[in-house]
Amino acid sequence: MKKNTFSMLDENGNEVVYDVLFTFESDETHKNYIVYTDNERDASGNIEVYASIYYPDDPHSKLEAIETEKEWKVIETILDTLQEEVRNKQDKVEDTEQ
Repeated sequence: MKKNTFSMLDENGNEVVYDVLFTFESDETHKNYIVYTDNERDASGNIEVYASIYYPDDPHSKLEAIETEKEWKVIETILDTLQEEVRNKQDKVEDTEQ
């Protein structure tokens, strides 16, 4: 399986490669979003995940910051749903292994 990746320069000018976790268009905000990670972990050991606005029809567009609480709520809801689905799948696998 080929990973979907892209790279950007960080604040120090270093190239960082990001894995695209998923993209979606929100019916609520009518914008396209990209959720991605560099697979770094935070102080609690969780993988850092980022989200931005993007324009899928423009390969040269830059990612835009998400600035409204409404947009963050949409993204958080999707992430929570996906995380719950993963947990449910893991629980099913563990139940069949016992």
